[in-house]
Amino acid sequence: MSTMNINTDKKKTEQKAIVNDHPFELRHEVKNLNSRLDGIYKAMESVEFKDLLENYSSTKRRLMSNFTAGIARGLGMSLGTVVVLALLGWLLSLIVDMNLPGIGRYIAELQGYIDQAK
Repeated sequence: MSTMNINTDKKKTEQKAIVNDHPFELRHEVKNLNSRLDGIYKAMESVEFKDLLENYSSTKRRLMSNFTAGIARGLGMSLGTVVVLALLGWLLSLIVDMNLPGIGRYIAELQGYIDQAK
């Protein structure tokens, strides 16, 4: 029986030690969790999470926003292509006017083909 009393005494002292340490650890963890939750809340406010949910929960809004985004991308790519090709044509005409020995002749031929196609 004396060994049983010793074992129960050890368990009681261990439980007391755990109880004494436990509340501080819990408070520390709760503070960490609260600070994390505050960070998540601020992040959600900054990206306007409510508006995002409203837009994605409505099929009509989502279709309209995707449609307008597609139109904008298409126009942007078309205008960008026109600008790039115009700049390349202008640069090629400058090279032809410079009468460079090797490159100028080939570019002049290309320009002749383009003029014939018009």
